[in-house]
Parts: sequence; structure tokens; C-alpha cells
Amino acid sequence: MKDLISIGLPSKGRLKDKAISFFNNQGLKILQSEKERNYFGTIENKTNTKIIFLHAKEIIQRIGDGTLDAGISGLDLMRESKKNLRDKIYVKQKLNFGYANLVVAVPDDWIDVQTVADLEEVSFDLRSRRNRRLRVATKYPNLTNDFLISKGITQYKIISSLGATETYPFIGSSEIITDISSSGKTLADNNLRILKDGLILKSTACLFFSKKNKNKLNKIF
Repeated sequence: MKDLISIGLPSKGRLKDKAISFFNNQGLKILQSEKERNYFGTIENKTNTKIIFLHAKEIIQRIGDGTLDAGISGLDLMRESKKNLRDKIYVKQKLNFGYANLVVAVPDDWIDVQTVADLEEVSFDLRSRRNRRLRVATKYPNLTNDFLISKGITQYKIISSLGATETYPFIGSSEIITDISSSGKTLADNNLRILKDGLILKSTACLFFSKKNKNKLNKIF
């Protein structure tokens, strides 16, 4: 269908529930299949719309490449994506859910390290004594690089995290981490502490439009 509008929503968890509630509150009632593993839906009385339930990261990818016209995902995931993708995505609206901060965290027992500036001394110490760079485990390499470089930290190495980033400093895979945190509790529970000036990004869920296709979205939003 030529004028079909495709919208990506998170496929699970609180983000999915909140996204559906947001649409319902806008008078756009989402109809889902009763089949447990069906990833498609529609909007009541809007025959030209298709809802696709996807991983939040994939929603960003697909809005960027134009295969989705709109979607709800995290600001952190959009900002982490490559510039050529970001440039094709329009932030239509920041939403009042999905709040989380991307932060720099260090082990609790690093009592002399309180700020990002202190990391520079640690990184040079590691370089001189062990001949290696400060290792930073993260799922957000682009945002982490931009932040550390902006703070004048250069002697570090990004370690890509595949999950449970909080464990990396304690299994010898990194010295510090950057990670998404809502309350800081998970970090504290794992003997990690957020640096005083270690906030990289305040994230929230957003309604994103594809810049290429945003004109046709005025028929709905």
C-alpha cells in the first residue's frame, strides 16, 4: 500500500506497555493479535497503519534507513547510532517515561577517584606501570568516546560489553565502565560508584520520525 504508515514499538517490558499507553492516550488505540509471539498490530480505525514490535535498537536502525516511518525508542540508542543514521531521524517528542542516565562508574574502592579528571592520572599510571591503557567496558562506545575525549582523557581503550557490564571490572576485563542506570541501585549493588561529574547523557523514551517520510505522518500525529 503506497500510503501505508509503519510504526515501530518496543517488543517487550515496561517500555512496550508505556508506548502502547502513550498511543492509546493520543486516541490511537493499538490492536494486537492474541497470539503470544505475533509481532504485528494495527491502530483502530486507521487502515493505513501497521505496528511492528521490535527491539528498541532495531527501531532506531529502521527509522534511520526509512523502512519505518516512526517509532518509540530511547534517546540513548539514537544518540549512540552512527552520524549518517542520526541525521535521518527527527525527534518529534520526548516522552515522560523510559528515564535513564548513561554514566561513568568506577569500583567503590577507588577512593582517590571522584571525578573524570582523576581518571587521567589513573590512565597515565596504568600506562607507566603496566604498559596498558585504562580499559572502559561499555555498550555505548560512541557516546563514551565523545565524552571522554571532551574531558581530555586520551589514554584509554574501549572494551565492548556483551552483557552484565557491571561485572567487567571484577573479572579482569576492564578497570571502569559506562552504563545506563535508572536509580544507581544496580551499580551500587555491584560495588560500583558513579563519578561526581560522570553523567554522559540524560536519556528518555522519544517518539522519532523518519525525516524522509515525516510529512505523511501529519495524517496521524
